Amino acid sequence: MHGVASSEYAAIATQRSDTGLTRALLRCGILAGPLFIIVGMIQVLTRPGFDVRYNVLSQMALGDLGWIQVANFVTSGLLVIACAIGMRHVIRSGPAATWGSRLIAVYGVSLIGAAIFGADPGFGFPPGAPAGPPSTMSTHGLLHFACAGVGFFALIAACIIFARRYAKLGQRVRAAYSAATGVFFLVAFVGTASGAGLVAFTLALWVAIALAWVWLSALAADLTGLIPSGDA
Repeated sequence: MHGVASSEYAAIATQRSDTGLTRALLRCGILAGPLFIIVGMIQVLTRPGFDVRYNVLSQMALGDLGWIQVANFVTSGLLVIACAIGMRHVIRSGPAATWGSRLIAVYGVSLIGAAIFGADPGFGFPPGAPAGPPSTMSTHGLLHFACAGVGFFALIAACIIFARRYAKLGQRVRAAYSAATGVFFLVAFVGTASGAGLVAFTLALWVAIALAWVWLSALAADLTGLIPSGDA
C-alpha cells in the first residue's frame, strides 16, 4: 500500500525536523477511537437505566456519573484535533489536502462542544427521566444537538473526501470503506434526527459511530505509516 502512495506523498516532510511530532499527533488519532468506544461501552454495560435501543451515548453525560462521559468527550476531542494537525503536516497535495484535516478538526471541536452543552434527559435516562422523548428541548440541549450535527456532517464529508483520495491512489478497498462509512452515517443520523422514533435508526447510529471511529483510527494509522521511518 505504501509503495503505491509514495509518489503521491513525495512532499511529505522528509526534510522537516518535526516528523517525530507529526507521528505522535497522528497516533493521537489512532488512540481516540478505541478510547471513546471502550469508555462508552463500559458505561453502557454498567450504568442502570440506559437502553441502547432508545438512548444515545450523549445522555451518558447526565447524572451523578456524567463526568465520565464529559471527560470522554473532551479527551477524545483533543486527540482528534491533535490528529488533524498531524494530517495537515502529512497531506500536501491532492484530494483532502485542504479540507480533510479541517473537517476532522471540526469534528474534534464538536466533541468538546458536546461536553460543554449537555443533552436533555429522556427515554428513562438518567433514572427518573420521562419514559419518552423530552417534551421540550432546552437551550443546552439545542446547542448539544447543533454541535453533534455540525460534527457528524463534518465527519461524513471527511469520509467522502478521503474516499476520493483513496480512489485516486488506486486503493479501492479503503475508498469503498470510506464512502460506505460516510453514506451509512448520513442515513443513520438523518433518520435518528428526523424523530421517526424507530429503534432501527437509533441502533444504526450506534453502529455508524463505531464504524466512523474505526475509520478515523485506520486513516491515522495509514498516514502514520507514510512518514519515512528514517526521519523519526
